[in-house]
Amino acid sequence: MSYVRHLMYSRWLFHCSTSPSVNTSVCWHGRQKRLFSTTKRRMTIMPAWVIDKYGGNDVLRFTKNASFPVITYPNEVIIKVNAAGLNPIDVGMRGGYGASSLSMKRDPLNLNQNGMEFPLILGRDMSGVIMECGLDVKYFTEKDEVWAAIPPWKQGSLAEFVVLSANEISRKPKLLSHREAAAIPYVAATSWSALVNTGGLSKDNCAKKRILILGGSGGVGTFAIQMLKAWGAHVTVTCSQNAERFVRELGADHVVDYTSGPVEKPLSELEKFDLILDNVGGETERWALTLLKPWSGAKYVTLVTPFLQNTDLLGIADGMMQTAATVATKALKHLVKGVHYRWGFFAPSGPALDEISEMVDAGQIRAVVEETFSFSQVPHAFEKMEKGHARGKTVVLISEEDDYS
Repeated sequence: MSYVRHLMYSRWLFHCSTSPSVNTSVCWHGRQKRLFSTTKRRMTIMPAWVIDKYGGNDVLRFTKNASFPVITYPNEVIIKVNAAGLNPIDVGMRGGYGASSLSMKRDPLNLNQNGMEFPLILGRDMSGVIMECGLDVKYFTEKDEVWAAIPPWKQGSLAEFVVLSANEISRKPKLLSHREAAAIPYVAATSWSALVNTGGLSKDNCAKKRILILGGSGGVGTFAIQMLKAWGAHVTVTCSQNAERFVRELGADHVVDYTSGPVEKPLSELEKFDLILDNVGGETERWALTLLKPWSGAKYVTLVTPFLQNTDLLGIADGMMQTAATVATKALKHLVKGVHYRWGFFAPSGPALDEISEMVDAGQIRAVVEETFSFSQVPHAFEKMEKGHARGKTVVLISEEDDYS
């Protein structure tokens, strides 16, 4: 009987593998073999913008023959991308920023040769529609509209389709179009990681806390202002004079213009802060921590860290040792002064986006889209990103199903 069952199973598996409508993979769960679909239409290629090497804008290449993503784990989903958001990290990754660390994340055992990440698809923000779910995906179904912040070690959103883990995605806010939704996830996940995971803030303890955001008119800053105000915090922001009205409309209580001179003096004249979120870096560390309330649990969280730069320059092992020594030294130096020094990092989180989606639909957070480009204009979108001084996000429409409204 076991032979007959084995023969029938083998014939069925052969039928599935040659069927024009189903492509299958085998997932092992202990001693049990399980099949799950990887793509119903057996698509093998798709349109995408890729890079084949690191460099400037000239390395961007449009192709209609990019590899179609497949489900390799049963908790993954394939998503048709309607809109993609660009971030400064996309410009950095195009030039090779973080290549050593990201290669290690993609290939921990170093089984592949150098350059195996190419062709690489950039784009960290995504809003689209689920086309297919792995067998272990329970919370989502096909045709669900979702959004996500794509980890830098995965293929990005400047493509027609992307594959992500179900715990990295969330249902798109009902009030937003795909174009608007694509402006939020990466900066939202970064802000959440810095303010909540690292800074210890929440909607329950944020009321009346004094928060300073250094560099408040960019993507992370504009999102952080809105989230903190929704939680009842008092928010002070540094930005240029021509961005003051913009950040005040988002809810900033006090604005300091960095173009009128050094901001240390006007900031030092204010009441001290419970938390500082630093999007600027550089010399700010020299004076910013003196603005915190000492011996009260106040934290300085910077998103400008040398971690990826260290690993790029020194290699993984030496870079991580250098990074650990640097952060430990700085943390100890400031701890004896009664304040906490922390580094903040992006962390993908579907559950965090679930909470943010609720805040968007409650009218507490709005999308800030500065400029929208078509899929054919991706190089122009990168050129715009490189100019800096953004007042919100740059979004690329991948599908014509979402308009410019």
